[in-house]
Amino acid sequence: MKRILIVGSTGQIGSELSVRLREIYGTDNVICGYFKPPYPENFFELGPTVEIDATDVKQVYHAVREYNVDTIYNLAAILSATAEKCPKLGWDVGMQSLMNCLDVAKEFNCGVFTPSSIGAFGPETPKDKTPQDTIQRPKTIYGITKVMGELLSDYYFERWGVDTRSVRFPGIISNMTLPGGGTTDYAVEIFYNAVKGEKFTCPVKAGTFMDMMYMPDALNAAIEIMEADASRLKHRNSFNVASMSFDPEMIYNEIKKHYPNFVMEYNVDPLKQRIADSWPNSLDDSCARNEWDWQPKYDLSKMTVDMIDVLSKRKI
Repeated sequence: MKRILIVGSTGQIGSELSVRLREIYGTDNVICGYFKPPYPENFFELGPTVEIDATDVKQVYHAVREYNVDTIYNLAAILSATAEKCPKLGWDVGMQSLMNCLDVAKEFNCGVFTPSSIGAFGPETPKDKTPQDTIQRPKTIYGITKVMGELLSDYYFERWGVDTRSVRFPGIISNMTLPGGGTTDYAVEIFYNAVKGEKFTCPVKAGTFMDMMYMPDALNAAIEIMEADASRLKHRNSFNVASMSFDPEMIYNEIKKHYPNFVMEYNVDPLKQRIADSWPNSLDDSCARNEWDWQPKYDLSKMTVDMIDVLSKRKI
């Protein structure tokens, strides 16, 4: 049975991944590391927790040793738009936390999952069906840390045999956690406005296509890659994973099937638009499908139905 430490367990992915991992591996075998004040309020009652500043290697070391951890999910990062406003913070959190997790994993023989992103690509990358192996010249500090993270993780695997694995997440849409400063956050916010009966102001222009993924598929990808047969993996850091690609008009029109009077207007955020324009329209994830049987379950229509159902019942 795995003993898992989640670094960054209170973020967008971590807050939901922790629940899924505890369902699979048992509550006591998943330790939630947190830095910011935890959410929900009963966070400490749900299972083992440990306060960790991932940029401090001693704190990571003590958590892994104390809880006899064999797998680290390193989710510490500053998201794209926020990192552009504070580049040094984006670099320090993204890179130092990864280096610390890798060094500790090398000593304790742990596996390490660190998410990469479509942000690892840049404007020179092929825009449509972006290949697994292609040019990566990102124009954001967030993207730069993701490319460095992929290379560093491969280095630790090739040099010291650390079992590093990763996927390149597209924009993630969640019905549980609120947006946290990412370029793709509009695809979450639009649902909240629709359910509340409010007009939505979109920060990226019509025709801006980006790969997106519903959180249940993202969680499956993070778990399945760590369970994959290592002998089949020709790639490790990092696999393209894809589910759906759409622009604001497409998601707006899908939501209007459920809320015919829903209104969307545009007020383009130059920073978010610049970042979005540097990213691919869609990813080719055939390597993930071939090497560890990746298969998403949600498309835009199915996700929209589920998002609206969940948010409506919650009475946001």
